[in-house]
Amino acid sequence: MPELPEVEVVRRGLERWVAHRTVADAEVLHPRAVRRHVAGADDFAHRLKGHRIGVPRRRGKYLWLPLEDTDQSVLAHLGMSGQLLMQPHAAPDEKHLRIRIRFTEPQSPDEGPAGDTELRFVDQRTFGGLSLHDNTPEGLPDVIAHIARDPLDPLFDDEAFHQALRRKRTTIKRALLDQSLISGVGNIYADEALWRARIHYERPTAGLTRPRTLQLLGHVRDVMNAALVAGGTSFDSLYVNVNGESGYFDRSLDAYGREGLPCRRCGTPIRRRAWMNRSSYFCPRCQRAPRAVS
Repeated sequence: MPELPEVEVVRRGLERWVAHRTVADAEVLHPRAVRRHVAGADDFAHRLKGHRIGVPRRRGKYLWLPLEDTDQSVLAHLGMSGQLLMQPHAAPDEKHLRIRIRFTEPQSPDEGPAGDTELRFVDQRTFGGLSLHDNTPEGLPDVIAHIARDPLDPLFDDEAFHQALRRKRTTIKRALLDQSLISGVGNIYADEALWRARIHYERPTAGLTRPRTLQLLGHVRDVMNAALVAGGTSFDSLYVNVNGESGYFDRSLDAYGREGLPCRRCGTPIRRRAWMNRSSYFCPRCQRAPRAVS
């Protein structure tokens, strides 16, 4: 699943290509792509037409397009294979094209009709989709109002996060993936940040000191910022930016996906353990397991 860096790469691309453009037409080619819009495909397309898109926004892994003249937004669920691509009108349709959004004007005054672009939602596995929602007073689609701020948000409260960890009877990786505590962190970047912080994924949160929590948050931010520079992590062609380009941060991963390879710090082979229907990658020497964990 795409995590914060991958979604932010897409958001930045959309900001360049769709912000302040007016929707001329929307076409839903597969009803499953708008299944979260309970009024259906025709209603979704009708409600978008004629509205001006604001600056795309993101919280954690969630991305949305505000409609400037309403209190509503188009929420994008990328799922496991969803892509938001900018394409020329004349470009052939992708095999798994699900939704097409066209605009009333070119992306820039320099573009003529041949340079006009459209936004396409492509989704091979159809787990993702677009839906229209009312906004909260904070400007979030109401269905994600419960999602916590992410660690790259200037308003993220480090102290409140530390206190929440101390109160919670859980382990640190579970906490990092709890979107009501901190959003945007998924399996890959949790493993990477924990490796950098030398913390085992099963360490109880109640025993974390404030300096240790702040150190871990620093590593979370560092690894996500590094991934942003690299365009995100793309293990296959499914995770791409709006131009269809893959990120290359997978070349810089220190823990995730490196089972059996030497730890870049101490040389001990990286281990993988099954964890909550996922995998956790860690160095058994640098990230000592709690006594109750074998």
